Amino acid sequence: TVANENSTAVSTKPYALLFLGCVLVTPSVLSLIKSLWKITFKDSKTPRMPTVIFTEFFVALGTAVLTIVAMPKFDILTNVMMLNSVAILSAVLQVAGNIVMKERIRFITTSIFAVIFITLGYSLFVAGYCVEAAKYGSIPITPIGLAIAGTLCVSLNWWENYSMLFKSHFLQSVSEDIKRSRNIVCIVSSFVRIGVIASVLGAYVILSGQQWSSILSVSQQTKTVVLSLFAVQVISTSLCHWFALVACKMHAVRRSFVIPMWMVSPAVLVGFLITFISHFQSFVSSSPTAGRSVAAYCETMVKTSTSQLDAYSQLIMDARRTLCSRSSFMEGNILVQGLLGSSLLCWWIGLVLCTIYTCFLKVHRIERTRDLFVRRHYEAAFIDQSMLLNIRLFWYFVFSHSENEVVSIYLCATMWHETYDEMMKMIISMFRLDKFRPRKNFHNDVSFESHIYFDDAFQEVEGSKERHINEYAETLVVVIKEVYIIFKKMARIPNQEIIRTPYGGRLRYTLPHGNILNVHFKDKNLIRHKKRWSQVSLKKKHKLNIIYFEVLVLNPQCHILHQLDFTVHKTHFSLDHNTCILALDGDTDFQPSAVMLLLDRLRLYPEVGAVCGRIHPTGTGPMVWYQKFEYAVGHWLQKSAEHVFGSVLCSPGCFSLFRAAALMDDNVMKKYTTKATEAAHYVQYDQGEDRWLCTLLLQQGWRVEYNAASDSYTNAPQEFKEFYNQRRRWGPSTMANTLDLLGTGSLTSQRNKSISKPYMIYQTISMAASVLGPATVCLMIAGCFSFVFHLKPNDGLILAILPPAVYLVLCYKLKADTQITIAAIMSIFYAFLMTATILSIIGDMVTNGTFFTPSGLFFISIVLMYLVTAVLHPQEFHLVIYGLLYVLTIPSGYLLLAIYSLVNMNNVSWGTRETAKPNKVTPGNASTQVVKYAKSCKCCCWNVRIQVDQDEKVTVTPAGGFAFSETQPQEEKETIQYERDLQERYLKPLDEDKEQQKKIAAELKDLRNKATFVFFMCNALWLMATYFLQAIGGAVSIRIPKVNPQGHVEPNQYLYIDPIGLMFLLGFSSLLMIQFFAMLWHRIQTLIHYVAYNGTEVKVMRKAHKKSLEEAKEEMVMLMLFLRAKKQMINCKHY
Repeated sequence: TVANENSTAVSTKPYALLFLGCVLVTPSVLSLIKSLWKITFKDSKTPRMPTVIFTEFFVALGTAVLTIVAMPKFDILTNVMMLNSVAILSAVLQVAGNIVMKERIRFITTSIFAVIFITLGYSLFVAGYCVEAAKYGSIPITPIGLAIAGTLCVSLNWWENYSMLFKSHFLQSVSEDIKRSRNIVCIVSSFVRIGVIASVLGAYVILSGQQWSSILSVSQQTKTVVLSLFAVQVISTSLCHWFALVACKMHAVRRSFVIPMWMVSPAVLVGFLITFISHFQSFVSSSPTAGRSVAAYCETMVKTSTSQLDAYSQLIMDARRTLCSRSSFMEGNILVQGLLGSSLLCWWIGLVLCTIYTCFLKVHRIERTRDLFVRRHYEAAFIDQSMLLNIRLFWYFVFSHSENEVVSIYLCATMWHETYDEMMKMIISMFRLDKFRPRKNFHNDVSFESHIYFDDAFQEVEGSKERHINEYAETLVVVIKEVYIIFKKMARIPNQEIIRTPYGGRLRYTLPHGNILNVHFKDKNLIRHKKRWSQVSLKKKHKLNIIYFEVLVLNPQCHILHQLDFTVHKTHFSLDHNTCILALDGDTDFQPSAVMLLLDRLRLYPEVGAVCGRIHPTGTGPMVWYQKFEYAVGHWLQKSAEHVFGSVLCSPGCFSLFRAAALMDDNVMKKYTTKATEAAHYVQYDQGEDRWLCTLLLQQGWRVEYNAASDSYTNAPQEFKEFYNQRRRWGPSTMANTLDLLGTGSLTSQRNKSISKPYMIYQTISMAASVLGPATVCLMIAGCFSFVFHLKPNDGLILAILPPAVYLVLCYKLKADTQITIAAIMSIFYAFLMTATILSIIGDMVTNGTFFTPSGLFFISIVLMYLVTAVLHPQEFHLVIYGLLYVLTIPSGYLLLAIYSLVNMNNVSWGTRETAKPNKVTPGNASTQVVKYAKSCKCCCWNVRIQVDQDEKVTVTPAGGFAFSETQPQEEKETIQYERDLQERYLKPLDEDKEQQKKIAAELKDLRNKATFVFFMCNALWLMATYFLQAIGGAVSIRIPKVNPQGHVEPNQYLYIDPIGLMFLLGFSSLLMIQFFAMLWHRIQTLIHYVAYNGTEVKVMRKAHKKSLEEAKEEMVMLMLFLRAKKQMINCKHY
């Protein structure tokens, strides 16, 4: 409007055209930035075909000619509705595509009518202006031709949407090439568009007789109007594009995307007409009778000066002038107005018919943007049309089959020495899942099979040749019985069948809703014990065209054999994409929705090998409170940043969903099953098996993700000793795996598109911050000493270093339990010092009279960042309370714990849930709780399968043992034979080699000495550098002007800081800010996923309930008919 020759709001037209061009190139600039970001942190491939350059050239040319040259010549109503005609080529290609795809021939009607209406709109548009030109003359014909040509060129924008509909090798090759190299294509197309639009803009200003030099002398009012319109246009179109994406991903396609986009043009048209009529009525009421016509009104509008009006009123007046300047409108020519009005209506109807397929989209939850829309960027001049036409038509016709395929999830829970309450949490979670998705359900989307692997479940019994299950295994059986009765609401658990297994025993339950629960009891005398072990064996049995995949995984935490029997039909990539393993700990508590949210990530993103959820530690006491905040900060910031910028480095084994294809990858399993033969292997492989597995997945090219909406709860160490022993394993393992990943960074970034070199730099900085953690704590304590006790900086530093140095020496000399005791005592004293440190930071700001100091700004920023982060996690906001305890125990967690972990690196025992070796028991004392749940057998090494549909008695032999059934199914015999062969080959217990153990122990100590030397030498160098810089004084210090709280610089007053401290402060602050912004983005994506899940799950449950009611009604009708027929038969017999 402001570029129209009749506009008076902006007198300098080149200035308005300049920002109109900026509006047109804004989407290209945003697309360029996004593509450069993806190239930086993701992969990039170069396109082989230059076809995209030609199409982008014509599209950019059409956009520039249409909006810069043609549209300023027309009125506002024509401009608003003319943009709907850009759907012409899409409608034509839809007709052709529907003809090619004969199975979708019924959809051709809407496409044909779309072509007819848009073409008719063009015809009526030309006819209307021809009639007006014939009657009134001086009507420019050139803009009409340019407008039509421009819309035709713009309609090429979405050709890729229909290329796959045709059996053209060239089109399909070009489409695949663009899809493969999308980032480079977007960069090239952005530069082409910017160049073409700039060229057209520059040429038009010169050819139209205007001067570019006029933009140097623009009035303030013109600047205000143009810049305001530019800001409104850019912000509104960007938000419209983003909210349209969100609406589609949230499954609100019709009500929040399609219908609003359809109604944009009519809404603008109606809104303008309402204001126009309202203003006309005001004019009529204030004018004499002779001047109450439209012609008089329009004449007044054209001649009225707007210099006294504000900018907004001037814009409204200019919009009215574009309409009043039309001769046909002033004269009230019904024919011309009817032709032009009909053309506007035809264009809009054509757009609706062309995009009506968008109402029938079948959208996945959290669907990728590239799978929803053809092009990455939008069109600023016609945002509503571009968004509608950008929806993938081919995706609608050829819908992905993954949505209809059943995904098999095998729950693998590990147990060892869990308590009754911990077992109860896990079993209830499994029964919840059984109720959520029964074996026979109407959802047909996922099936579950649960496995519990119980390590070291047998014990020796005096006077008996057989080994009996221990008290922990008996407790598990009791828990299953109690939970079964609750969910099934029956008096007792069904009878069971018992089958022997080579590795120990197995109980097989059929849960109340039909899913299977297998409980595997492992005998350490029959299977390899206390080894981090995982093996995937693929065995093909050509029987009834079925492939049996048997995966065995040994979790070192509980030394458990995970045996999964995957029975998968011979369909395309069934195992690769539709088989998942949910890793669980024996005390994990979760809801079914948490599993489904994890499954969404694996189902839609084939490159994702594992995904983890939000882990919540449970328990009571100060140690648990500390871990609650520690876990919260780690998930809020660290895991979110890893997910956004690259890939999560550790998917916790207590609650993670793994893709079977990723685990069975040769370069993953082959290396993961490597026996630890070196000291470094014991640290990296055995002390943190979940992180080690994720490292292998990343190096092989798989991506690991984090879903914050998937909550699970697991018990955390409640005692100081147990916590330190747990972190003694985690710390060195984390460092070893991170160094391994950084060492292979170049190769990993080439193979894994989620791991980029900038992301490796981020991890390097993060690792450096972790390594220098002890020195940082010492510097904090030194500052406290200097402020509180008025010591010199170097004296305070020496005093801060002495206690940890003494503790370091003691750790080399004392036993582990004594070390932990000393650390606990020192942690209490350090808590008091941290209180003084916080007060000293506040006091320093008060003393200096400003908070614009490096330490003050850092302290305030950290507090505000954590508060804002907690607000964005409203359900976890209360954890901020535990943040105070976390701050007070920073020296214990980052100084003392680091020393303890590294010095005890040679200790590769598990350290948690360890109990004394049980005493031998007599047969009379041996518990026989499980006898009443099973058929009798002669030893406790058994498999049990529940037969719910049978009513068999459980018999107990006089000797107290169990008796196997006489016959076994052939399938069971084959499975047992396979287990026996596999056990003999891979899992046979290893003989203890005393010499080898001594050698490994010596190598572990040597590795410990080398690691501690490097680690503490880095911290010592950092502390020594700080010491000498403080000793030298102001000569090498950085002088910073002092700023008072009002923001004014104090004259001749400065603050001094050493360069190393400033560098570390800036580096650490930058790291936190990067994590903070990543958290913001991740929270938005989590909200989208959560809303989409809730919406779709409610629909699915409602549909399933309706179907079940219909089937129940049919069954009732059949029963009534049967009873009626039976009654008639009885009556016939009676007579």
